[in-house]
Amino acid sequence: MENFEKSKNTAIVAYLTIIGSVIAIFMNQEEKRSDFASFHIRQALGLFISFFLLGYFVGYANSWTATSAFYIFYFILWIYGFSGALQGQKRELPVVGAFFQSTFKSL
Repeated sequence: MENFEKSKNTAIVAYLTIIGSVIAIFMNQEEKRSDFASFHIRQALGLFISFFLLGYFVGYANSWTATSAFYIFYFILWIYGFSGALQGQKRELPVVGAFFQSTFKSL
């Protein structure tokens, strides 16, 4: 049970910031890698990277409605993933979760 708590803590750290995702990658590099922590690291890292990449272009839309919708969409995805990590569940993010799992499968 102690190992699952450590995995859960690593998954929670991954959602804090992009720096938290990098820290979580190093926290999960021990002999016993956790599938649960790796799952949430992939989800969180993909969420942060796509936020910055897409946010750069959305910022040029010069429309408060487009920008607001973008921020609300990503905030809902973040809440969904973070709550899954808190509850100890492996739930893929809607729309983009499967893509993140396949893109970052080496983490």
